[in-house]
Amino acid sequence: MTLDVSLNTQQQAASAALLKNARRIVVKVGSSLVTNEGRGLDEEAIGQWSQQLAALVKDGRELIMVSSGAVAEGMKRLGWTVRPREINELQAAAAVGQMGLVQMYETKLRECGVGSAQVLLTHADLADRERYLNARSTLLTLLQLGVVPVINENDTVVNDEIKFGDNDTLGALVANLVEADALVILTDQKGLYTADPRRDPSAKFVHVARAGDPQLETMAGGAGSGIGKGGMITKILAAKRAAGSGASTVIAWGREPQVLMRLCGGEAIGTCLLAQTPKNQARKRWMADHLQLRGSVCVDAGAVGKIVSDGKSLLPIGMTAVEGDFSRGDVIAVRDANGLEIARGLANYASSEARLICRKASSDFERLLGYSAEPEMIHRDNLVLTRG
Repeated sequence: MTLDVSLNTQQQAASAALLKNARRIVVKVGSSLVTNEGRGLDEEAIGQWSQQLAALVKDGRELIMVSSGAVAEGMKRLGWTVRPREINELQAAAAVGQMGLVQMYETKLRECGVGSAQVLLTHADLADRERYLNARSTLLTLLQLGVVPVINENDTVVNDEIKFGDNDTLGALVANLVEADALVILTDQKGLYTADPRRDPSAKFVHVARAGDPQLETMAGGAGSGIGKGGMITKILAAKRAAGSGASTVIAWGREPQVLMRLCGGEAIGTCLLAQTPKNQARKRWMADHLQLRGSVCVDAGAVGKIVSDGKSLLPIGMTAVEGDFSRGDVIAVRDANGLEIARGLANYASSEARLICRKASSDFERLLGYSAEPEMIHRDNLVLTRG
């Protein structure tokens, strides 16, 4: 097949500058890069990743590492030489291996002067809006503290998600979760080709393409084909998913010397799959187009001015009424004194809680709710104007 990668000059420039200008980056590394060919963890490789991650954090970047390797390390610790097929045994290996994986990252990052944190997620955590916001808040707080979150799927509590390539999807979901500028998928291949170069000598390397281009999936064998299963197709689909929130993706060879540093320095390495919607527009467009509003809050004139003219968050003290029955994480409308919608966004509090803190200062929240959480009803990052 023929893949059209003849992007215009502006898009080529965007590709070259992608990582150079990115502040928040999700990096996914596969098992082949962090293990000795599946025989436990590769201390030297993880040390090199950690040095690059630490250097970028000290340069003002925010880095999240989605790392495979727990099952391989667990097998080594349990003395298993053959990867088990039973789910309970895979879960046991993952549980044992997580201890070594996180310990290794903690040791290597600490040696470089940067802290780390373990975050275990399942797809269910990111499908539920309340758990989604809780995970998002935790990760953003860690990034603000200059800590590198090391993320893996919580394989010990799921029964259908331990499979090759799944962390590609998890990396994309995390990129969506934290609104990353870019997703970097490091693999044992140089990048994407128009065909398998081992079988087709006419295969051409794809330097730049559009994330979500249907030709990419066809080229990789299709989502349900034997060719694509667990291979490049999972990375192409991950790039497509990441593009939904405006994050572009780079697929590159993980053994390339100083690959993260060079990418962030503006060097073109691997395949760049460009998102077609800018990050700030993608999320806001999703909220603006949301059809199922669970409820609304009415606000006073002062809050209207803060939101519309100053681009501020909505604070409960500016709310005059709460309507409907909604949960934390639901999209709700913000209305003025005349009932006209001025904005909409993601609620940090359920309707029952919102009624308690309506017209109240954040200093009263702990007394009224029994706990202290976000000071905003809707943070400005989760708020989109629907009337100027």
